[in-house]
Amino acid sequence: MARVALDTSVIVEYIDLKGRYHRQARAIFESVLVGKLEAVIPHPVLAETYYVAARIYTVIGLPEPLRKAGELVKQLAALPTVEVVEGAELAVEAGSAKLKLGLALTDCYVLAAAKLAGGKAVFRSREAEMARAAERLKEYSVVFLEDYA
Repeated sequence: MARVALDTSVIVEYIDLKGRYHRQARAIFESVLVGKLEAVIPHPVLAETYYVAARIYTVIGLPEPLRKAGELVKQLAALPTVEVVEGAELAVEAGSAKLKLGLALTDCYVLAAAKLAGGKAVFRSREAEMARAAERLKEYSVVFLEDYA
Protein backbone atom coordinates (compact mmCIF):
# COMPACT_ATOMS: atom_id res chain seq x y z
CA MET A 1 0.00 0.00 0.00
CA ALA A 2 1.27 3.48 -0.85
CA ARG A 3 2.23 5.65 2.10
CA VAL A 4 2.08 9.40 2.61
CA ALA A 5 3.41 11.45 5.49
CA LEU A 6 0.97 14.26 6.20
CA ASP A 7 1.88 17.77 7.21
CA THR A 8 -0.39 19.78 9.50
CA SER A 9 -1.27 22.03 6.57
CA VAL A 10 -2.86 19.11 4.71
CA ILE A 11 -4.95 18.08 7.71
CA VAL A 12 -6.09 21.66 8.27
CA GLU A 13 -6.90 22.04 4.58
CA TYR A 14 -9.09 18.95 4.89
CA ILE A 15 -11.08 20.32 7.84
CA ASP A 16 -11.42 23.74 6.19
CA LEU A 17 -14.31 23.11 3.82
CA LYS A 18 -13.65 26.47 2.15
CA GLY A 19 -9.90 25.97 1.88
CA ARG A 20 -8.21 26.65 -1.42
CA TYR A 21 -6.91 23.07 -1.63
CA HIS A 22 -9.70 21.34 0.30
CA ARG A 23 -10.64 19.19 -2.70
CA GLN A 24 -7.09 17.86 -3.00
CA ALA A 25 -6.80 17.21 0.74
CA ARG A 26 -10.20 15.51 0.72
CA ALA A 27 -9.02 13.18 -2.06
CA ILE A 28 -6.07 12.11 0.09
CA PHE A 29 -8.25 11.55 3.15
CA GLU A 30 -10.85 9.63 1.16
CA SER A 31 -8.08 7.34 -0.08
CA VAL A 32 -6.83 6.89 3.49
CA LEU A 33 -10.33 6.17 4.79
CA VAL A 34 -10.98 3.42 2.21
CA GLY A 35 -7.54 1.89 2.61
CA LYS A 36 -5.99 2.91 -0.72
CA LEU A 37 -3.36 4.97 1.09
CA GLU A 38 -1.73 4.65 4.47
CA ALA A 39 -1.03 7.93 6.25
CA VAL A 40 2.03 8.33 8.40
CA ILE A 41 1.80 11.20 10.86
CA PRO A 42 4.77 12.24 12.98
CA HIS A 43 3.79 12.81 16.60
CA PRO A 44 4.66 16.56 16.53
CA VAL A 45 2.15 17.03 13.69
CA LEU A 46 -0.63 15.86 16.00
CA ALA A 47 0.28 18.55 18.55
CA GLU A 48 0.45 21.20 15.86
CA THR A 49 -2.88 20.02 14.41
CA TYR A 50 -4.51 20.35 17.83
CA TYR A 51 -3.14 23.87 18.22
CA VAL A 52 -4.18 25.08 14.74
CA ALA A 53 -7.60 23.39 14.84
CA ALA A 54 -8.33 24.87 18.29
CA ARG A 55 -7.49 28.35 16.99
CA ILE A 56 -9.64 27.90 13.89
CA TYR A 57 -12.56 26.49 15.86
CA THR A 58 -12.30 29.42 18.30
CA VAL A 59 -12.23 32.02 15.53
CA ILE A 60 -15.29 30.55 13.79
CA GLY A 61 -17.16 30.38 17.10
CA LEU A 62 -17.53 26.61 17.32
CA PRO A 63 -18.71 25.57 20.80
CA GLU A 64 -16.05 23.83 22.90
CA PRO A 65 -13.20 24.40 20.45
CA LEU A 66 -10.54 22.76 22.63
CA ARG A 67 -12.58 19.61 23.12
CA LYS A 68 -13.38 19.42 19.39
CA ALA A 69 -9.74 19.92 18.44
CA GLY A 70 -8.80 17.14 20.86
CA GLU A 71 -11.44 14.86 19.35
CA LEU A 72 -10.09 15.57 15.86
CA VAL A 73 -6.57 14.56 16.87
CA LYS A 74 -7.73 11.44 18.72
CA GLN A 75 -9.96 10.31 15.84
CA LEU A 76 -7.20 10.90 13.33
CA ALA A 77 -4.71 8.90 15.36
CA ALA A 78 -7.21 6.06 15.82
CA LEU A 79 -7.87 5.48 12.12
CA PRO A 80 -6.73 1.99 11.09
CA THR A 81 -4.91 3.35 8.04
CA VAL A 82 -3.02 6.01 10.02
CA GLU A 83 0.25 5.29 11.75
CA VAL A 84 1.47 7.84 14.27
CA VAL A 85 5.26 7.67 14.33
CA GLU A 86 7.81 8.75 16.91
CA GLY A 87 11.10 7.56 18.34
CA ALA A 88 14.85 8.01 18.17
CA GLU A 89 15.29 7.01 14.53
CA LEU A 90 12.67 9.54 13.44
CA ALA A 91 14.21 12.22 15.66
CA VAL A 92 17.67 11.69 14.19
CA GLU A 93 16.33 11.76 10.62
CA ALA A 94 14.30 14.93 11.36
CA GLY A 95 17.34 16.57 12.94
CA SER A 96 19.40 15.65 9.91
CA ALA A 97 16.79 17.22 7.62
CA LYS A 98 16.80 20.34 9.81
CA LEU A 99 20.59 20.62 9.47
CA LYS A 100 20.48 20.14 5.68
CA LEU A 101 17.42 22.20 4.84
CA GLY A 102 16.88 24.75 7.60
CA LEU A 103 13.11 24.22 7.50
CA ALA A 104 10.64 24.33 10.38
CA LEU A 105 11.20 21.34 12.64
CA THR A 106 7.70 19.95 12.12
CA ASP A 107 8.25 20.03 8.34
CA CYS A 108 11.49 18.13 8.89
CA TYR A 109 9.58 15.50 10.88
CA VAL A 110 7.20 15.05 7.94
CA LEU A 111 10.11 14.67 5.52
CA ALA A 112 11.82 12.22 7.86
CA ALA A 113 8.66 10.17 8.35
CA ALA A 114 8.14 9.93 4.60
CA LYS A 115 11.74 8.89 4.03
CA LEU A 116 11.67 6.21 6.73
CA ALA A 117 8.27 4.92 5.54
CA GLY A 118 9.31 4.87 1.90
CA GLY A 119 6.49 7.24 0.98
CA LYS A 120 5.82 10.79 -0.06
CA ALA A 121 5.74 13.85 2.17
CA VAL A 122 2.59 15.87 1.49
CA PHE A 123 2.39 19.61 2.13
CA ARG A 124 -0.27 22.19 1.28
CA SER A 125 2.00 24.56 -0.64
CA ARG A 126 5.59 25.69 -1.10
CA GLU A 127 6.21 28.20 1.63
CA ALA A 128 9.11 30.62 1.17
CA GLU A 129 11.56 28.54 3.18
CA MET A 130 10.71 25.42 1.16
CA ALA A 131 11.09 27.30 -2.09
CA ARG A 132 14.56 28.40 -0.95
CA ALA A 133 15.48 24.79 -0.15
CA ALA A 134 14.02 23.39 -3.40
CA GLU A 135 17.31 22.05 -4.75
CA ARG A 136 18.21 20.31 -1.47
CA LEU A 137 14.64 18.95 -1.15
CA LYS A 138 15.21 16.73 -4.19
CA GLU A 139 16.54 13.90 -2.01
CA TYR A 140 13.05 13.59 -0.53
CA SER A 141 9.85 12.60 -2.26
CA VAL A 142 7.62 15.64 -1.77
CA VAL A 143 4.13 16.46 -3.05
CA PHE A 144 2.33 19.78 -2.78
CA LEU A 145 -1.47 20.06 -2.93
CA GLU A 146 -1.08 23.31 -4.87
CA ASP A 147 0.36 21.34 -7.80
CA TYR A 148 -2.94 19.49 -8.19
CA ALA A 149 -5.27 22.49 -8.05
